[in-house]
Amino acid sequence: MSPFSIVSRRGFGAMAVALALALASSAAFAQDAPRTGGTLVYLEPQPHTVLYPPAGGFYPNGGILNQITDKLTYQNPQTLEIEPWIAESWEIDATSTTYTFRLRPGVTFSDGAPLDASAVALNFDTFGLGDKERNFPVSEVLNNYERSEVLDPLTVRFHFKAPSPGFLQGTSVIGSGLVSPATLRRNFAELGDARLIVGSGPFTVESETLGTELVLKAREDYAWGPAKLAHKGRAYLDAIRYVIVPEDGVRIGALTSGQGDVVRQVQAYDEEGLTSQGFAISAPSTRGVNNSIVFRPDNPLVADVKVRRALLHGTDTKAIVQTLFSGNYPVATSVLASTALGYVDLSDKLRFDATEAARLLDEAGWTIGASGLREKDGQTLELTAYESLPQPQNKAALQLVAQQWGALGVKLNVLGGDAGTAVSDNLDPAKTPVSPAMVGRADPDVLKSHFYPKNRNVLLQTGGISDKVKSFRDDRLNALLETIASETDRARRLSLAGDVQRYVVDEAYAIPIFEEPQVFGAAPDVKGLAFEAVGRPSFYGVWLDR
Repeated sequence: MSPFSIVSRRGFGAMAVALALALASSAAFAQDAPRTGGTLVYLEPQPHTVLYPPAGGFYPNGGILNQITDKLTYQNPQTLEIEPWIAESWEIDATSTTYTFRLRPGVTFSDGAPLDASAVALNFDTFGLGDKERNFPVSEVLNNYERSEVLDPLTVRFHFKAPSPGFLQGTSVIGSGLVSPATLRRNFAELGDARLIVGSGPFTVESETLGTELVLKAREDYAWGPAKLAHKGRAYLDAIRYVIVPEDGVRIGALTSGQGDVVRQVQAYDEEGLTSQGFAISAPSTRGVNNSIVFRPDNPLVADVKVRRALLHGTDTKAIVQTLFSGNYPVATSVLASTALGYVDLSDKLRFDATEAARLLDEAGWTIGASGLREKDGQTLELTAYESLPQPQNKAALQLVAQQWGALGVKLNVLGGDAGTAVSDNLDPAKTPVSPAMVGRADPDVLKSHFYPKNRNVLLQTGGISDKVKSFRDDRLNALLETIASETDRARRLSLAGDVQRYVVDEAYAIPIFEEPQVFGAAPDVKGLAFEAVGRPSFYGVWLDR
């Protein structure tokens, strides 16, 4: 049963149909002119978690924060250029250690507090330094942050301990959404309540039923959209109703029956059915680290690079994509998506070659035993991974990988992502030597966010949040990541991003599978749907042609 109840807008009676036809024939209004009013029903597969902006990388979180917060700058999703928004202008010193922003006057948070230099300084001091008292972690998009300096009510300067060339782009991302000082005075755990997130964006939170539904309403006095957008005033919609619908089939059914207007995470097998009925499919790129399988070399079973290389070459990514996905999911040709800044084509290093895979396993001392599985020193080559619920068809993809590795004599156990021990087990390389992973961001710093021990630490190195890692650490990789985060020469920085991609593939730390989009379905009368640079929806310019 659907977890929500709403009358279908397509279930008109005969009188309503006749009236609609009469109105259409009158040609009394312009079809292309945006109209103000109406409530958009948005169907999301997962509930949000914590809405502290640096936690906005989780797409259900970002899909909310993108409507209720503004950013200092705006990254154009077509050109990836950084454009003015709350900041009218900025200056960067030659070493990228000092950034000065001049703010737009007259901007306020929805609680009436001014969005001035002091508020911006408090936001970035909290994001860049963390706050142990309130359990706020340091944002993964800010590197080498030292302090803020308020020069006057509309001018703020940021100082960095070392060059931070990614900071300007970092001011445009969902993790840098600006919130009221009142929000930052709360504790991290409180901010799962969307009603406590006070931003300056075009929508505000009206009500919430935790884990089930969220209603946003338009802010009537909003007048500071990104400088280069034609639309800068109040949102066209009156409201947005977020409804959590985990079941794929229920979300699609709600869309086609008129109970929903926009759905996130349309699975590839549903795309053709929707387009054939006149529904629009959008699949914006996440422009970051591709959907991949990563290894945790602290586990002895995958500590040998020959084993990891064998499994890389034993994975037929083209077959996985052709079996499960559509043309909206390009086969990965590197660690980064082909739409990402700094991408290099590593197709030759990622080729499927089962013969080479078997040879490498033999060379590593893993031979086929009586059970049909590879054995060495009395141990079976048996690995475990948990599915990642946010990633499309991840369980099915891992099961195909398990079949392919099974042909080599390697067993991969795929466990459900909703298991109670999944979170703790994923921090223990002894229990999960294999894990799915991806992250979106349109800047080379995304590599540091993904692999660096003090960030997401997907390889589980020492020095990260896991206390289960015994010894694994790759100082060469970490040095490359630190250099990317500090290199001020753009060409050199992009070249270093290429070095990281080659190194990760040469060490077979990851098996890139496909370039992950965010796939949305929308009703024909939804106009103006847009997405920020890594695929989160923007409903600011949406209007309903009804």
